[in-house]
Amino acid sequence: MMGPMPTNHYSAAVLHAIVGDFVNMNYTDRPLLILIAGPYRSNTGDDPAKIAENLRHMNEVALDVFRLGHVPITGEAIALPLIETAGSKRIGDEVFNEIFHPISRRLIDRIDAVLRIGGASRGADEMVILAREAGKRIYSTISEIAKVEA
Repeated sequence: MMGPMPTNHYSAAVLHAIVGDFVNMNYTDRPLLILIAGPYRSNTGDDPAKIAENLRHMNEVALDVFRLGHVPITGEAIALPLIETAGSKRIGDEVFNEIFHPISRRLIDRIDAVLRIGGASRGADEMVILAREAGKRIYSTISEIAKVEA
């Protein structure tokens, strides 16, 4: 035979503080800064055409996020011009590696959320892990992102 059920001693305010954000995790009344994280070099063999296709896909998704009223960003949009300016000669060289992933890592504290897209990518997976550890929202499909009127 079961003993008596425990009494809930939490006030409504405390319960809301504990679970309130889970009820409307997808709701936002302001534009979010959303990092689009997907494969850039993964599974390309550093083929420029395949890399360009990955970048195009991230930019298309970023446009969709923008049209939902948010501010999309990719690490590539910031890193690639810096890499070129710093004198990188090829993908994966010392200059490239100095900037490419570190810039996205630095973005994590500034963003509100990450949208993980595409296939396998250690770099994109790292951004999700870092964002989750920082308490950011993680989206796996664009349909999870609420539309806001900007």
